Amino acid sequence: MSDSVGATADKLMLASTGRPGRRERIVHALGRLRQIRLPLRRRILWTFALGSFALSAFLAAATYGFTKSALVRQRDRSAIRQAYTNSSTIEKDLESDPSLSQLLQIVSNLDAHAAVLYNGEWVTPAVNFGRAAIPVALQGRVVNELTPSRMITTVEEQKYLAVGIPLETRGAVYVEFVSLEEVESTLSNVARSLVAAGIVTTGLGVLLGALAARRSVRPLGEAAQAAKAIAGGRLDTRLEPTDDPDLALLATAFNDMASALQGRVERDARFASDVSHELRSPLMTLAASAEVLRARRDDMPEKAQAALDLLVADVARFQGLVEDLLEISRFDAGAIRLNLEDLLLAEFVRQAVSVSSQPSTPVIVSERGERLVISGDKRRLARVLANLIDNGRLHGLGDLTIEVGEAHGEPQPLSHAWIAVEDHGAGVPIEERHVIFERFARGGMAGRRSTSDGAGLGLALVDEHVRMHGGRVWVEDRADGEPGARFVIELPAEEVGV
Repeated sequence: MSDSVGATADKLMLASTGRPGRRERIVHALGRLRQIRLPLRRRILWTFALGSFALSAFLAAATYGFTKSALVRQRDRSAIRQAYTNSSTIEKDLESDPSLSQLLQIVSNLDAHAAVLYNGEWVTPAVNFGRAAIPVALQGRVVNELTPSRMITTVEEQKYLAVGIPLETRGAVYVEFVSLEEVESTLSNVARSLVAAGIVTTGLGVLLGALAARRSVRPLGEAAQAAKAIAGGRLDTRLEPTDDPDLALLATAFNDMASALQGRVERDARFASDVSHELRSPLMTLAASAEVLRARRDDMPEKAQAALDLLVADVARFQGLVEDLLEISRFDAGAIRLNLEDLLLAEFVRQAVSVSSQPSTPVIVSERGERLVISGDKRRLARVLANLIDNGRLHGLGDLTIEVGEAHGEPQPLSHAWIAVEDHGAGVPIEERHVIFERFARGGMAGRRSTSDGAGLGLALVDEHVRMHGGRVWVEDRADGEPGARFVIELPAEEVGV
């Protein structure tokens, strides 16, 4: 009932003020806290830190409480014992019926702060420890009820234990003030020591948590490195076996997954290789037959000539597809070996363009680009340029420009070179710029192509070859802001003659 009333009140408050009520704010804050997801390493670290802090705080509080109880109890017993001893002395002296001045002298001789009620007068050598310093409740119990009592009081901003003892002689009362300053000083030192110990313990807990977090996360890091190696093509990567039952389960599952993946990839690679090899023989027969027919093309009717042209084009496309499949299967099988040699980049690019499908493509070389040397496989890098030129010819309206130079924004000394192939086509959408380098990927660009040539392997081979040379390739917008795509190859290079 009360909850519903409270909820109604909060709703009314929200409706009237336009702002959430306190309950909504608390629920919202708790919801945001629940959404916070700390990394595993930080969670382990915080667990150790908070655990050590909580343990230190508990032990410190318990130790302080026990110490305080023991010190106060000891001081209490000592004060009562001393007060009864002094009260016995005063009681004996009162039997001689001293005057107030004589009683004042007797009290002054005591090694304590004390006050004596005698014949209705409070006698004390120190004004601060007179009747005003004695709590009213203590006076009532000792004077009126004749019951020994003790209470803590404050005199001049210092705490004292006031012990009141009724005397049998002439109805007198003896009150002694025992200082608690030593107890408070001892407790203060104990508290500081416990705080320091708590800080040290918490610090050690944080250090232990950091070590535990590092050790606990290490197997995950090893698994991540192994997964990255597998993604990079090293399918034989496995996790080391361990005696830890929990980690052994992870290692076994990971290794089983890697073995299954390796087997699947190897089967697919063998299938593609076998199919490609099996297709080469009939394809060569078809190509030879097509060449024989082309030699007699002029003797054929017009319709037969058109059919022959289509046949020749499809056979050529089929040959390219089979060669690409064979090359991809070699990548998957790890059978690719680079024949590296030093190449003068600008001269190599000019030669590769001259034997491509667009030999008249202009090549623009920067001043430093003329001095760049790369280490590469001439045949495979020429294939890379040929594929990019064919891609621009098919999808970039055929008007290409190739730029050769140093990598932009690279610090000295120069270590990378760029080869950029620009076209004037429709460009590549941002969401497809990584997809187009995947095998058989054509994406949304397929609908805008001027021809159906290509099977989606050309750019995948470009990416594979460039990565084998320690470089990378990407596509971006043209640098001059005109419509079109700009494919950039980045390769390790050195500048000579400087």
